Parts: sequence; structure tokens; C-alpha cells
Amino acid sequence: MSLGLRYKNEKHIFDEKVVNGVPYLSYPMLEDTGIVRHGFSTRFGGVSTGHCATMNISTTRGDDPESIEENRRRIASAIGVKTEDFTYTHQTHTTNVAVVTEEDRGRQFMETDGLVTNVPGICLVTFYADCVPLFFVDPVRRAIGLSHSGWKGTVHKMGKVTVERMRDEFGTDPAQVTAAIGPSICQECYEVSEDVIEQFRENFREELWPELFYRKENGKYQLDLWRANRAVLVEAGIPEERIAVTNVCTHCNPDILFSHRSSGVKRGNLSAFLALKPA
Repeated sequence: MSLGLRYKNEKHIFDEKVVNGVPYLSYPMLEDTGIVRHGFSTRFGGVSTGHCATMNISTTRGDDPESIEENRRRIASAIGVKTEDFTYTHQTHTTNVAVVTEEDRGRQFMETDGLVTNVPGICLVTFYADCVPLFFVDPVRRAIGLSHSGWKGTVHKMGKVTVERMRDEFGTDPAQVTAAIGPSICQECYEVSEDVIEQFRENFREELWPELFYRKENGKYQLDLWRANRAVLVEAGIPEERIAVTNVCTHCNPDILFSHRSSGVKRGNLSAFLALKPA
């Protein structure tokens, strides 16, 4: 089954999977590590109605709690994890990264945009509707990280913060990490103002500016969060060949993926999932 996604190029970054009627996206590069189960949800395969139709597991969108629980059960079964192992962020565009221990299984971390763990079975869960999902897998130390990076997280280098937390907690060597930049808004769709670009000028090397943003006649800019996050991950020490960069834009696919810029606040959330397999 093809979801009908519109890709920005023909590179094979994602697999489109459907299990028991629930579609999700996965990365062959992450699968090839052999130590994780993971996925990224679409709008399909759930039971929610209205603006959350149909696959939404976020409690912040005004969705029916019973629908959320059924959706959680369905997406967990499709990916091969357990709902009781879901451990969540409550995102506020910070660079706060929490270490998830066995005692945190099933918890929601408030004012937190990133999670790292080395506990098998715990499934890290983060939420999106144009912002950038960042997946990290360390197959040597058997540790993982999952972070949410909007423009604020990107300009403050959330990806690097996450890798450094994995290094400090688990002894992760960035050179051995496999990372993925997930479905999010593309440069052609992401217009921002001068004040946003000023912060990128302050935090990114000048030689990177031409590939990160350009100015238009109306005084606004088009910002490339995909390239910005790739630059952050390379700066963190992850080799470029170990970074999978999305070619799927949420705003270009509003019928398949939730997009804030397409729908505003009347929408559900997409979810990213990442769990270590038992050793």
C-alpha cells in the first residue's frame, strides 16, 4: 500500500509500512542497527474524529480520551511495542533533555523536549505538526534518544544537546551514532521573519547561511530546518553518512500528515516512537 506521500526527491529515506491497517513511516538506516523498534505516525489508522481524525495520541488537542487510548493500542501493536511502555514529553520548545530510567516507564516529562534512555522496552514518544523529529541510536552502548526541534530548538542546537546528554550518561561516542531527521516542514514552505534569522546568524557559522536561509522581496525569509539540523548533528560529531535526512514535508502533505501551518490549532499531532529491543 502506498500512502500517496509527496516526496521532495527520489532518495529512499523511508519505508511506508502498514500493519493491521495502521500505516507508519520507518527508516531503513535505523532498522539496520538491529537494536530498535521505531516509527512515525500518519493521520491514518486510528478512530479519532473531527480535526483529530484519525490517528492522534496526544492529549493536548481536545481529542476524546477513549479514542486516544484505542489509537495508542493500535499504533503500539503496529510498531511492536506496548502502550504501558510509552514515555512522553510535554514539549515547550526548550532544550531540556530527560534521562528515562526504569522507574520512569509510562511517565510524562513536563517542560521537556528530548528523552534519552538505555533501558530496553521503554518507548520514547514525542509529538509533531511541522517541527523536526530527531532520532538517535547508539548501537555500541545500546542507548537511544528522541528529541523535538522546532526553530527555537534548532537555533539552540537541540540535536547537539541530546547527543551530549547521551555521551555524559551512557558513554556514547557521537561517531558511532546513527541519526535521523524526521518528517517536518520544508524550506519552501517555512517562511520566517528577520528576528528569527538574526538568531540563526548568531548561532550558525556564516559560511552556512546561504544553504540555511534566503531573503525574499517581502522582507521575509525561507528557512531550511532540515539542513540546519543536519549541520547541528555534524557539529555534534555524527558522521554525515550516518544521518538520514527527511525528504517528506508535513506542510506539503496535509492530507496525510498533521501540519500546524496548514490547519492551525484545529488538528491532531503526529508522533515519533523509539524503543530499544531487549538485548
